[in-house]
Amino acid sequence: MARKPTELSPESIARANRQRIAAEEGARALADVQRDAIAVRKNMERLRALRHAKEAEAAAHAAANPLAEAARPKTARRVKPIAR
Repeated sequence: MARKPTELSPESIARANRQRIAAEEGARALADVQRDAIAVRKNMERLRALRHAKEAEAAAHAAANPLAEAARPKTARRVKPIAR
């Protein structure tokens, strides 16, 4: 006996439900990734602005006092001895 095309088997209903749930979870995961990417870009922009402000302040300070950088002694690099 052949089934009518409008009747769905329990297996096909279960498969359709799994596919629907997977599609919903995929959409949610994609939205999460996009939201996180936006947050990262905002933070990067904030940090970039802070860095530019700090560099501008340092440049202004160096222009106002050109001997300040030269007066500070440079630290010697420590070199680890080679064991033979």
